[in-house]
Amino acid sequence: MTDKDYQIATKLVRGGQHRSENRETSEALYMTSGFVYDSAEQAAAAFRDEIDTFVYSRYGNPTVKMFEQRLALLEGAEACRATGTGMAAVFGALACQLKSGDRVVASRALFGACHAILTKILPKWGVKTELIDGTDLAAWKAALETPAKLVFLESPSNPVLELVDIAAVCDLAHDAGALVLVDNVFASPLYQKPLELGADIVIYSTTKHIDGQGRLLGGAVLGKASFVEDVFLPFYRQTGAAISAFNAWVMLKSLETLPLRVAAQTKNAAHVAAFLHNHPKVKSISYPGHDSHPQHDLAKGQMSGFGNMLAFEIDGDQAAAFRFLNGLTLIDISNNLGDSKSLACHPFTTTHANLTDADRANLNITQSHIRLSVGLEDKIDLIADLESALAAIG
Repeated sequence: MTDKDYQIATKLVRGGQHRSENRETSEALYMTSGFVYDSAEQAAAAFRDEIDTFVYSRYGNPTVKMFEQRLALLEGAEACRATGTGMAAVFGALACQLKSGDRVVASRALFGACHAILTKILPKWGVKTELIDGTDLAAWKAALETPAKLVFLESPSNPVLELVDIAAVCDLAHDAGALVLVDNVFASPLYQKPLELGADIVIYSTTKHIDGQGRLLGGAVLGKASFVEDVFLPFYRQTGAAISAFNAWVMLKSLETLPLRVAAQTKNAAHVAAFLHNHPKVKSISYPGHDSHPQHDLAKGQMSGFGNMLAFEIDGDQAAAFRFLNGLTLIDISNNLGDSKSLACHPFTTTHANLTDADRANLNITQSHIRLSVGLEDKIDLIADLESALAAIG
């Protein structure tokens, strides 16, 4: 059997492993910036890509390569490159293929920093971006009647977990000659496979579920080798987006427990969603796994699990939302997600604070919204903490 023949859990323990001559059990950590050559001729050949060898850890590193190969096996991608942060992955995957005059069509339901890249940074380069309602296939069809280079989307979206019909959008985009880039962070690589649904490029902040314990920053870009190696890699090498070997090594170990952690978090999230749905001080919840979600059927069709992320609205104003957050004693207030610890934040004033009031209104982000990343604590303790904090609203 090869790595590709194994089941997911086995791939995440064994995939991409390359033992040194020391025959170590755990993957080796290569903390080196550079590599040496047997001759000047060999060095010259290495820089001409005529031999398969490591040149510099900004270009590639043995530990990082194992991490990339394991992620590619998990995703079902031909190739992967790991980056220093999730936003480095987003920016690099866009910037490596866009030029002045190009056009991007994107779902408007995006993480605040992604929104800023599309609406503030890329326009300075002469790249045009059109933001649309990603839940509306008619809007996608209309937007793609004009030529576009790229389509960019999140599904489920940050922070209110709107879904995009990935397969349908990919069909529309490809008919228009556009490549599709999917930020798959909320779903995790376990519960949604954008490449199988027709996407061309998938990106992650590996800081989230893949590390899963609030320790490290990292990102990843995955897709066909023709894109990752021929289009993305030259940009990656020259702009210094590489992940550190230490971060890659820790995340290699984190991947071994990813299915166990995410399954337990998802089970907790389902209990929390059911509790919040029935609470009189909660105006609404948004969790793809709950039948109250308007796109619950779509979620069942394109996701194999519903994940640990949910959003809900307090029945009150921003002050009530703040009283709720300040009333939490177990769940931490933090803008991170996918952590083993449960984390809550107020998107209106944190992750999406850089947006205008009009932008937030278009995204249905209200001053009473809470985003919750459900962790590994016992569901009884989580629900008790939420109950106490809701009582603190007054």
